[in-house]
Parts: sequence; C-alpha cells; structure tokens
Amino acid sequence: MLQADGEWVQTLGYSAADIAGLVKEDTLTDRPNLLLILTDHFRGDCLSRLGHPVAETPHLDSMSRVGATFTHAYTPCPSCVAARRSLMTGQTPYTQGMIGYQDGTPWEYPHTMAGELVRAGYQTANVGKTHFHPPRLHLGFEQLTTSDDYGEWLARQPGVEVEKFAHGVPANSWIGRPNHLPEHQLEETWFVSQSMEFLRKRDPTRPFFLCLSFNGPHPPWCPPQVYYDQFIGRDLPPPAIGDWAHRHAEEAGYPLDVNAWRGQVPAHIMHRARAAYYAYLAFLDAQIGRLMERLTQSGLLGKTLTLFTSDHGEMLGDHHLWRKTYAYEASARVPFIVRPPAAMQVERNVEISQVVGWEDIMPTFLEAAGAPVPDSVEGRSVLPLLIGEDDDWRPHYHGEHSPCYHPDNANQFLTDGRWKYIWNPINGEEQLFHLADDPHECRDLAGDDACADQLAQWGQRMVRELADREDGLSDGEKLIPGPVPAWRFGEADELHLG
Repeated sequence: MLQADGEWVQTLGYSAADIAGLVKEDTLTDRPNLLLILTDHFRGDCLSRLGHPVAETPHLDSMSRVGATFTHAYTPCPSCVAARRSLMTGQTPYTQGMIGYQDGTPWEYPHTMAGELVRAGYQTANVGKTHFHPPRLHLGFEQLTTSDDYGEWLARQPGVEVEKFAHGVPANSWIGRPNHLPEHQLEETWFVSQSMEFLRKRDPTRPFFLCLSFNGPHPPWCPPQVYYDQFIGRDLPPPAIGDWAHRHAEEAGYPLDVNAWRGQVPAHIMHRARAAYYAYLAFLDAQIGRLMERLTQSGLLGKTLTLFTSDHGEMLGDHHLWRKTYAYEASARVPFIVRPPAAMQVERNVEISQVVGWEDIMPTFLEAAGAPVPDSVEGRSVLPLLIGEDDDWRPHYHGEHSPCYHPDNANQFLTDGRWKYIWNPINGEEQLFHLADDPHECRDLAGDDACADQLAQWGQRMVRELADREDGLSDGEKLIPGPVPAWRFGEADELHLG
C-alpha cells in the first residue's frame, strides 16, 4: 500500500477509505505499475515448475521464482466470454450474468477493472484479445489494440502466405501442425511488440495498467516450426482416461468432425495435437520472456506487480474430451503466478495452496493500486495470502457452466483443492474426485459406498451455494435440476449489479 510519505511497501490491512486518504497526487508515480498477462486454453498443470513431464516454461518459472505460484487457481466459468466478464468486474458468473458461452450480449457494467484504475490515476491499455461486445468497446481502457489490428497489419506484409488461417486448421480443431508463417509475423510476437511500444511511449507521470491478452494456446495449435520440432519427436504422456469416461469415445460420431468436442482420435493424431500444444506453450513462454527482458532493461520490472493466468484450460484429449467448458481440472484449473514489486516485503519462490479464481484479480489490482474496491466486487484480493494471512480465506471455490456442445453438457462444481464435487444441473448426475490422490480425476467416487458421507457433505455445500439464486437449482434443502441459460438477462431485463 501507499504510506503517507509515498513509499509503497507491504502494509496490508487498511480499509478502502484509509487507502484513498493516503494517496496524494504527488505520490502517484510511487504506486506500482500493473501488468496482467492473459492466455486462452493454458492448462493449470502445464508449468515446468510444477513438475509437468513435458511442458517447458522457463520464463514463467523465473517469474514464479521471485513471486508466488497459486497451485489451486480456477476459472469461475471455463469459457472465454464468461470468464473475462468475471475478470473485468470482479463478480461471479451468476452476478455478472454470463454463466456459459454466448456472443453478442452487452457489456454494461458500472464498475470495471480498467475503469476503476483510470479513476485512480492509472494509464490503461489492452493489447490483444478482449471478447468485449461491441468488439471495439474499451471497457475503461484508454488504449485498445486487438486481433483485428493484427489482421490489418498482417495483410500489409508481402506475400500470399500472410493469411492467418492459410494453414487450413480451424479455430476449434484437435489438428496440430507447424505454422506456415515465420515467427516474426505471428500474432503473439506482434502483440508483445505492441506492448513494448506502449511501454516506450507511456505517460511517465502516471503508473500504468497493461493487459497483454494472447489468443493462444487456443486452437489452432500451429506453433512456429522451430518449437514444433522441439516436441514432435519426444515421448509424450498419454491422455488421462477416467473409469467413467469411455462413453465419450463410444458415443461420438465417426469419422470425427475436425472440431469434435469428444471422441477418440488415432494415436499419431493425438501425438501431433499434444506436441503442437506443448510447443505453443513454449512459444508463448518465450514471448513473455521477451517482454520481461524489456521491462528489466527499462528498470520497470521491479516497480511492477505482474500476474500471469489463463481464462480456462484445455482437455487435450483427456477423458476423450477436447476444448473447454468442463469442470474437470484440465479445463477449469488455470495457472496463476503473481510477481510482486521489489518493494513488497513477502516471501519469494513459494507455492500457495488456497483456492483462488479470476474474480479475485480485480480486487488484487485495486488494492495494490491503493484504489477503493467497489461494493459490487465479489472476489477478494490475494495480496494477504502473499504474507500468510489466510485464516478467513474461502473454504472452497465454486464454478459453473451452462450447456455447451450438447444439451446435457452443463456443470456446477465445488473444490477445496483436495476434493472436487461436480453436479450436472440438467440431468442431476454427480461426480466426486479426491484430487489429492487422483489429480487427473480418473476415479469417480460418487458411487463408492466408502465415500457416501463425503458425497453427501459436498452435495449439501452445493445446496447452500445455490440456495439464494433465482434459477431454482436449490431450495435450500436439495438440488433441483432445471434449465440453465448461458445469459441470465433477457433483452428487456435490467442489469442489477450492485
């Protein structure tokens, strides 16, 4: 926080009013810069720091070495638009209105992360994916650079090969192959270059909030050739297949559509997909390292609070499933690395096990900025966890997703990092996994008599979690299956967002 003399040090515990009273105009530049690095489809287990047998993320590991890695971080809704609404509002999916995937709905919120930081005196910029609607909506960002801008830049480059999708792989496919474009023409490289240009031209009288938002590793999995070559010849771990998951191979229609959400692909196709995915992660890690090096050279890195995460993961063939929207670890768990500024006196190179999520990012940044946190925000700042203040932290985390890909493909989930309970609000099915012993969720314990009490306890927690909602999924005593729309508010409804 800011102290009255303008020195930003680790002094947690102030109320929002206290913080606002400490902030003076002449100390504006003493507050930390804020850097949020977002990815799309980056699995929470795919950090080499966490012992993944294939993933190579040396730059992210370096970031974690001087910060904290949250080992049980989750997305509140494992889909692009819904997760980003929670990110930008600090609200749960149910409150912000989007509990599934739906394009074309309004982003009409009185309080947003970038908007509040502008009010606090920050210069704000987004480079990369937004998924806002309408597409050029700024949502509080003073500067906006998007994928459309990259497309316009790419179209001006010489040669017929510059079409982004000339490789022929659709945007939700399990096909993997090298990219046809050279590394310097890829979107991720261009986004980092634009971010470095923002840093070069930023207003030096104000701290900055930069959101660098990659589309990758969202399919198509077409990394640069040099990265693809590093992984395609390696022995790769096979997908995890649960004792409950065979129906997703048996019920899929064959031959598979290239965008199929479930089904069993031939072993050599699976190998290429997974090699291309891990190669894509390595490429992203290198580009993040490129930005970190520029921040170091400019003297900004030590003055910046940096947070790296992803909107959701990727099933990658686990349990014969692909893409996202599921409550399973591969889809719902995300990487979450916080690198505090040098002046923040915290223990470094630590792993934190408390369950955190995307609605916690906005209050974290606002607290770091010395800005009031709006009453509408439901997430919590993770900064106290960096100094071990975890006594009143949430006992479990709740996430959800409405039907997608299939009318019955919906979920509500609760997890404390050791156990996970999943309830399907359409058909009432339950699943229970002991993550501590079964991190890949291969053994469904919902039908195990020895776990009947555990299942009942988690079911009652879900009853209480949903009891105050208007969707009728809980009456306070039992769970009640029913329809779950992706967007809670009809066209004529008002948004009551507090």
